[in-house]
Amino acid sequence: MIKLFWAPGTCALASHIALEESGAKYDTVKLSFQQGDQRKPEYLKVNPKGRVPALVTDRGIITETPAILAWIAQTQPQAKLAPADAFDFAAAQAFNSYLCSTVHPAHAHRPRAARWSDDPAAQKTMQAKVPQNMSECFTLIETEFLKGPWVMGAAYSICDPYLYTISGWLESDGVDIAKFPKVHDHFKRMNERAAVKAVMAVHKG
Repeated sequence: MIKLFWAPGTCALASHIALEESGAKYDTVKLSFQQGDQRKPEYLKVNPKGRVPALVTDRGIITETPAILAWIAQTQPQAKLAPADAFDFAAAQAFNSYLCSTVHPAHAHRPRAARWSDDPAAQKTMQAKVPQNMSECFTLIETEFLKGPWVMGAAYSICDPYLYTISGWLESDGVDIAKFPKVHDHFKRMNERAAVKAVMAVHKG
């Protein structure tokens, strides 16, 4: 049985939506970051990084959102969550890698500035920069990457729940999503999908 470890307000939302979209049978385990569940010995045996998501499969445990999303798409091909063409799949991976390596850290400097500095003044400086950095990232997504109506064009893919997840952080980062019409339209379209409604009911519950 597939098992997803997740926590509210984290990027694990993307993997949860992708699992729901895929039609695969899976279980979930909710962690509380407020209670420090991600640092408890029993979870560190699952993911020594102390982060979510982590996906337990019959072959072992997978961590990191782009890897989990790719695994879901490749093991559930009937759901057609990733391009079959090798170049197009690489393009999808490039987009998800950008979200993981650049956009997510740009956001994380606000709630988790202590990862980068122990100096309170430096932390405040990093946090103050977040709206600008996130705006610059989403300007690039808006103008260069989001083909529309979905990230990869006409076909929905594993890129879409990931973009949706991070787009949902813009308001708390002090950025108005309406500044990015294509991203905003994508976010609203995602909210209408049955899988997203089902998963969001769990995450907000």
